[in-house]
Amino acid sequence: MLFKDRLEIWNPGNLPFGLTPELLRQPHGSFPTNPLLADPMYLAGYIERMGTGTGDIIKLCKAAGLKEPEFVQEEIFKIIIWRKQTVGQVTDHDTDHDTGQATGQATGQVNEYIRRIVLVILGEVRRSEIQNALGLRHRETFINNYLNPSLDAGFVEMMYPDNPTHPNQRYRLTPKGMELKIKLNAKGEIL
Repeated sequence: MLFKDRLEIWNPGNLPFGLTPELLRQPHGSFPTNPLLADPMYLAGYIERMGTGTGDIIKLCKAAGLKEPEFVQEEIFKIIIWRKQTVGQVTDHDTDHDTGQATGQATGQVNEYIRRIVLVILGEVRRSEIQNALGLRHRETFINNYLNPSLDAGFVEMMYPDNPTHPNQRYRLTPKGMELKIKLNAKGEIL
């Protein structure tokens, strides 16, 4: 996924047993999921050496003058490669997600996931309808990255907050969410 300030590369899998995001920053062995594919790719020259990819990513980012990439293992594995930041640019990682306010700014900048969810909600809708409108298939990723942050930041609310698994659960924008949607529409923002 490409954002204004970063590129995120997601993989629904997990790191091999014993390998952590911290260990990816150091020289480490290779643990190919499928050695039957990895060996011929190495022999054919498609990969240099197994286990050197993350080190190469770090070196290339530093050589390009970029901030060091982040390796994150949550429910999914992702690599975040930061773009060069221009003077005065407010980025999503500078955002205070609790208030939706950018640090030191009164612009109300919020992360890309919240922007997207606010733009697609019309009236009272089911989780699956929001997820489909965003073109997302993985339920847990949608809930963790989009829905929960939008609820926590006060842009979206549940119709049945005391019973999150209510069979008729719907989501709608709060007044704060409506205000953000108006601002985003006025700026001509689209998904």
